[in-house]
Amino acid sequence: MYTHILLPVDLEDAASSSQALEAAVSHAQATGATLHVLTVVPDFGMSVVGSFFPDDFAEKALAETAKHLHAYVSANVPDGVSVQQVVAHGRIYNEIISTADSVKADLIVMSAHRPDVSDYLLGPNAARVARHANQSVLIVR
Repeated sequence: MYTHILLPVDLEDAASSSQALEAAVSHAQATGATLHVLTVVPDFGMSVVGSFFPDDFAEKALAETAKHLHAYVSANVPDGVSVQQVVAHGRIYNEIISTADSVKADLIVMSAHRPDVSDYLLGPNAARVARHANQSVLIVR
């Protein structure tokens, strides 16, 4: 049923993605799909903020994040699951949607944090992805 599954993870709070990881791995194993594990290094937001960082800061941050993602995948994705690791840089929800399109994902599996009053039902990234993605989205609490 699925050939490519995208799993966005927050490496700063890997525990929050544990149930989404379990669901994504289960779907990948059941269907023989490739699992694309994505993490996003957020952008600075405003260019004036970026001017306070060294010129090579983004490249170093992406390289370091790639190491952490590799360790996460090695520790959490079982052997036998075809997996690709993706590190992106930008707005989280935009990068999730863009990556889903570029890897031709059939399904996005992501977690949503426990909501507070301002979030109502879903976290801001999960809600945006669910509203704007071209793919099916499975949101795991």
